[in-house]
Amino acid sequence: MKKVTYSFGIISACVILFIIINSNYQQNSGRVFEKDEIAPDIELTNPKGKKIKLSKLRGKLVLIDFWASWCGPCRRESPNLVEAYNKYKKRKFKNGRGLEIFSVSLDKSESAWISAIKNDGLTWDNHGWDKTKKVSNKYEVSSIPYAVLIDGKGQVIAQGKELRGLNLHLTLDRFIKD
Repeated sequence: MKKVTYSFGIISACVILFIIINSNYQQNSGRVFEKDEIAPDIELTNPKGKKIKLSKLRGKLVLIDFWASWCGPCRRESPNLVEAYNKYKKRKFKNGRGLEIFSVSLDKSESAWISAIKNDGLTWDNHGWDKTKKVSNKYEVSSIPYAVLIDGKGQVIAQGKELRGLNLHLTLDRFIKD
């Protein structure tokens, strides 16, 4: 009986430890920005081979979305991103006009990345391929999906879990101009 109790205690401790580690990892899947910190600029190549820059979107709210075609949670989030983009792209915010999404793909395969954009109906213009991982390293991305929301001045106003699912819409609603 003591062996069963002891084994149960060890298994329980391992499960609790796993949950704690996993929840911390999920909450901190990228760099933790200070409130109003300026987001590092991003320059990547889009599917047409042209350079796109985050700084060109100043004046708008921008959701920087780190994802990949092979990432199940990322792909499940795609319909929510499409819905948010269509709902907020023309809205006036307290510190920005309209919502833009700047997608940063961590795909290894260019064709898989481009195919996922088409298949998921990601209609916004700013899709960048981080094939060298330079941008994801700059943003300290350790797991995806991961997102950062910046205002019209380029300042970080939200990040992480508050930008997934229903929380994305609730967060964007907080910044709508009255």
